[in-house]
Amino acid sequence: MTELWRASATTIAARVRSRDTSAREECEAAIARMRAVNPALNAVVDETAEAALAEADAVDAALARGEDVGPMAGVPVTVKINVDYAGRPTTNGLKTQADLIAPEDSPVVSNFRRAGAVVIGRTNTPAFSLRWFCRNSLHGQTLNPHDASITPGGSSGGAGSAVAAGIGAVAHGTDIAGSIRYPAYANGVHGLRPTTGRVAAANLSGADRTMGAQLTAVSGPLARRIADLRTSLAVMSMEDLRDPWRMPAPLDGPPVPRKAAMCVAPDGMKVAPEVEAAVVSAAAALAEAGVEVEEVPLPPLRETARLNIELWMADFGSAGVPKLLAEGDPDASFVAEQMMRIAGPNADAMAALQRRLGLLREWQLFLQDWPIVLLPVSGEAPFANNSDVASPEDFERIYEAQMLQVGLPALGLPALAVATGTPGRPMGVQLVGPRFREDLLLDAGAIIEAAHPPIQPVDPFVVG
Repeated sequence: MTELWRASATTIAARVRSRDTSAREECEAAIARMRAVNPALNAVVDETAEAALAEADAVDAALARGEDVGPMAGVPVTVKINVDYAGRPTTNGLKTQADLIAPEDSPVVSNFRRAGAVVIGRTNTPAFSLRWFCRNSLHGQTLNPHDASITPGGSSGGAGSAVAAGIGAVAHGTDIAGSIRYPAYANGVHGLRPTTGRVAAANLSGADRTMGAQLTAVSGPLARRIADLRTSLAVMSMEDLRDPWRMPAPLDGPPVPRKAAMCVAPDGMKVAPEVEAAVVSAAAALAEAGVEVEEVPLPPLRETARLNIELWMADFGSAGVPKLLAEGDPDASFVAEQMMRIAGPNADAMAALQRRLGLLREWQLFLQDWPIVLLPVSGEAPFANNSDVASPEDFERIYEAQMLQVGLPALGLPALAVATGTPGRPMGVQLVGPRFREDLLLDAGAIIEAAHPPIQPVDPFVVG
C-alpha cells in the first residue's frame, strides 16, 4: 500500500469509516512522517503525538460501537501555535508567552475533535504572527520544503510547510493580512481565508482580541486538495457560542451567473511575468469550463490595504508596543516599525472604520455583477527567506507586492489561494468572492486545480 500519510483528508476519512484502515494506523503513519521530515523543516514546534494516538483510539472505539465519528474520522491535522490547545502554551511565537497555558481548547481545536480529526502537532509562526516569513526567538525558523532559500510564508508558515511536506492532510492557519493565503502560495498548496465571522475564534488563555483583529482576523484551512478545504471549512465553522461574532451562515448559497472578473495588476501594481502567466492560465481553465471571464478593473485595493494597516497598527500601538518591547524579537520589532511608518503617526481607527464602510459597499456592488474575482496572490514569486528585514527598502518592495494580501481582510471578504506551480517552484492564483460565498471560490478553485497536476507531498529540499 502507498504510504498512508500521502492520502487526502477525504480519502483517509473514507477508509477509516469503512474500516479499511484504523484511525490509529493513520495517526501512526502521520506521526512517523512528521518525525522523519520535521527536523529539517521545524514546521511543527509542539508535537502532540501521545494525545493524538489517544484521540485516534477513541475514534476506532466509537466506530466499533457503530457510532457516527464525523466527517474527518481519523484525519491527522495540525493547528497553529497561536490558538488555544488545552493544557499547552499558546505562545504565538513569543518567549513572553512560553508559559501561557490554555485552560481549554479554542473553537477550531474543539471542532476538529468533534469531527473525528486528530491533532498531531502545533505549527510555527513568527513572533506576534506579524510577518510573511516564519522565524521567532522562541521556536526558531521554519523552512520551505520546496527550497530552503525561499520563505515558507507567514504567519502560518509552519502550517504551509507542514501540509506541503505531508505532515498531516490539513493544517489550520490564521489570516489577518494574508497569513493563510501567502503560506499556501509559498509552499505550493491551497489555502482558504473564510469570511470574517464564518469560523468561531476565542483564546481564553488571554485577553479578547482588539477591535482591528475582531474585524479582520480569521481561522481557515490549508490542504493539498480543494475537496479537503471544503470539508475542513464545514468542520471549522461549526457552532461555538464562545465567539459572539460567529455567524450561522449556510455553506452553500443560491446560484449566481458563471462570471469571473480577471485583473492581473490591480491598482497598477507591478506584477512579475510568471505571476501574470499563472493568472492567465487559470483564466483559461475557467473559460474552458464555461465560466465567462473578462478583464475588468477592480474597486480599490491599495486604499483598503492601507486601511487594514491603520486598523491593525492603531490597535498594536496601544496594546502591542509594550509587548513588543518586552519580547525583544528583532524581526518583529523591525517589521512593526515599518508597518507603523506606513500607517502614519496619526492612525485613526474610527476614521478607518468609517472609510471601510464605503469601500465594502463598493466591493459588494461589484461582486453582485462579478461573483468571482481572479487575481494574483502576490506580485512576485515567493520571496528570498527573511528578505523583509534586510532593509526598509526591501520591506517596502515586499509590502507593495503583498498589497493584495493586506487589502481584502479589511473588507471581511473570503479569498482562496489555489496552487498552480510545480515541485521546487511554487506558484498560484487568488480568488475572491462575496461574503459567505466560499462555495463559489471552492467551485472555481476545483476547476483550476483539475487543470494542473495533483499536489503531492514534498520531500524537503528535493526537487522532482
